[in-house]
Formats: sequence, structure tokens, C-alpha cells
Amino acid sequence: MNTSHSPRRTFLRTAGILMALPMLETIMPLGGNQRGAFAVETPNNSKTNRNLVCIGNLLGFYLPSFMPTKAGNDYQFPVTTQSLTAHRNDLTVFSGLDHGVKGGHFAIHSFLSGVLSTNAKGMPEGNITLDQRAAETIKGATRFPCLNIGSEGGIHGGCQLSWSRSGNRVAPITGVKELYSRLFLAEGDSEKNKAAVADHLRLEGSILDMVSDEAKGLSKTISAVDRQKLDEYFTSVREVEQQLELTAQWSKVAKPKTEMKPPQNRNLVEDLPVFYDLITLALVTGSTRIATLEIGGDFKVGDLDIKGEWHMLSHHGQEPDKIAALEKIDRYQVEQFSRFIERLKQTKVADSNLLNQTMVLFGSGMSNANSHVNSSLPVIVAGGELKHGQHRIYNQVNEQKKIDRVPLCNLYLTLLQRFGVATEKFGTSSATMSEIL
Repeated sequence: MNTSHSPRRTFLRTAGILMALPMLETIMPLGGNQRGAFAVETPNNSKTNRNLVCIGNLLGFYLPSFMPTKAGNDYQFPVTTQSLTAHRNDLTVFSGLDHGVKGGHFAIHSFLSGVLSTNAKGMPEGNITLDQRAAETIKGATRFPCLNIGSEGGIHGGCQLSWSRSGNRVAPITGVKELYSRLFLAEGDSEKNKAAVADHLRLEGSILDMVSDEAKGLSKTISAVDRQKLDEYFTSVREVEQQLELTAQWSKVAKPKTEMKPPQNRNLVEDLPVFYDLITLALVTGSTRIATLEIGGDFKVGDLDIKGEWHMLSHHGQEPDKIAALEKIDRYQVEQFSRFIERLKQTKVADSNLLNQTMVLFGSGMSNANSHVNSSLPVIVAGGELKHGQHRIYNQVNEQKKIDRVPLCNLYLTLLQRFGVATEKFGTSSATMSEIL
């Protein structure tokens, strides 16, 4: 067969996902068509449902000013985390946990999975992330199985916090205006627009069927390597099909109402508290039970009146001025996280509050950007009616001068089970953390 032509790929853009047929080694690539206020209605008042919010920072924190030093209950927050003092009984600080991976900036994407994307094929569930694993169990129960928020700029060229079972990066919602529109704007509620949405979804579905059928016709004529690629592609197709089905179902349901006025996009520094407010509203209205937020490449430190660039400052080389700038960056991000905890705590749900109903993970896949280290990651968990109030330190050398290895995925497995996922394994987990239950 002639394979001298330049490889081309068939692309699909469906439900906000850009997908392509894989490049195959034994055949010519396929052709195809290429096309402030919190008063709300329909609140989520279920006492049995738990929520999960995961917040990741692209470049880590300056740990000497971020992490407590003393273990147990009687610890003190350093300068950049002092705003969390009021919430110390509602959160746990974890030291020493990580995924045992290396790669610096190129390993940050493993923060919520424990698995490097290059190693995903060797894992039973690939490099699926904590949020997406939880979302699999509630698809159809909420308008959005998971809200993923982040940047499409920066050193990675886009948010890499969330990954699907098939190894696809989940593209984020990048602005507060866009997030508000998805949650609350009702232009799709008229009969005319509902019909337009239905037509659009039928068209998307027909394109997907066409390319999927073409791909299936190849399975008997390709090599084993290509067949594996095609199987991975079919997994991606099924994910898109499921998303189309859910979009079609929820397009017939009116969106909830809110007194919050539509926000305008400014910059990630100013918009960060607005994102937190919108996540709170999304949880209260039952629009979703899961959300992720990456503080990434669009976080411009100039908007904090800091000279320089965040990535450059993270390579501080122990220079006092750069460390002071990092402390200011970290302090602002932690203050907004602290404000989010307070919002959840003040939001009543049945006879409790939204913080008790919600597990909030805050941290980074980078522990020391200055030297590109991914070990002993900064991790804080708040809410969810877990046993809080301590600074827990893991993976220290014991009396036998050995380390009893506790992977970060043990925490993730515990959160998944607390969420309601019936599983005994996640990523590189070895057990659950009964000490926080």
C-alpha cells in the first residue's frame, strides 16, 4: 500500500472537544468532514451527596513560608498560609505525600492522577484523574458531571490538571463570563433555541457516527500496534458520545436562576475569587458535584503589582527579593482559598453547611519549582466532615532507617470512597487513610 503521502488526520470538534483519528502506521490516514449574591433556585439539599473540588497550582509554593514545621494539633501556619488559621479545625495539612514521579514541569500533570501520561498504558485505569474518576459515577445526575476551570496559556500551553480514562486532557473553561453563561444564561430555554440545540447535537452525532464507522472498517486490515491505537480512539469516541447524550438530555431542562450579575472577564488574579463564587453557586444549585480549578498560565503577577514573571520568580535562586515576591503570590492564592472555605461554611445546606458536604483539595504537583522537584507535595484538604485539625507528616525515616511509603493516591482513594465511589484502588494507592475518617 502506498504510504508516501504526508500523514493527515480527521478531526472532530464535538461538545467542545477536539478529537482526531489516530495516525496509523500501516495505512493511509482517513479522510472525512472537518467541521456576591447567593440566592438561588433548585438548591442541592441532599444530605447524602458529597461534593469534590480540586484546586491545583501550576508552579507550586515557596514551602518554607507555606508548610508548618510541627506535626499534630499544635502547629502554626507560616507567613503565606496564616489566613487559614481561622479554619484550622476544618482542614488538614499533609506533608511528605507525593506520587514518586520525576520530571519537574513535565510531571505536574500527574498531580490528580499519580500517573505520568507516558506511563498511562501500563495502568488499569490509565492516568484518569481524581475528579474524572468521581464524575464517572454520577454522569446524568447533574447538568455537568464535572466543571473544569483553568488557563489555556503558560509553559504547558494549557491546563493539564484533569485527564480522562482514555488519556485525553480535559479542556478547561477559561473565563468567569463563560462559566457564568454555562451555569445560568437561559437563551437555550426557548423552544426555538431548544430545537436549534437539538439540530446541532444531531449533526454532531452524525459526524461522530460517520468517522467511527470509517474507523471500525479498518480494524481487520491493520497491525496489532494500530489496532491498539484504534481501541484507544474508540474509548475517546465513547466518551464523546456519552457527553453528547448528556448534553441532549440537559438541553431540555431549564437552568437555575441566581441574583448574581453576569461577570466580565478581567484577569485571573482579579477573577480568582469570582471563579470560587461561581463554583459555590454551581454546587448549591446542584449543577455539578465536582469541580477543578487550575491556577495556571493566565495568572499574571503584574496584576498583583509584582515585577517580573511568575515562572522566572519561581526559580528564585535564594534571592530575597524573588522569595518576597513568591510569598506575596502564594499569600494571595491562599487567601482566596481561605475565602472559599468561608463561603462554603456560611452556605447553609439542609441542617448543615456546604463545607461539611464538600471535600476541597488544595495543592500542587510541584513542591520546589526552583529545582524542579515533585516530591513531598504541598497538600491541604478541607471540609467533607473528615477528621481535621492536624498537620500530618508522612514518609519519614523510621527507627530502622527505612521509609514506610505512603503514596498521595492513598489520600485520593480515601476521598473517592468518601464521595461514594465503590473502589479499592486508585492510581498508585496501596490503602486508604483511616486516620482521617
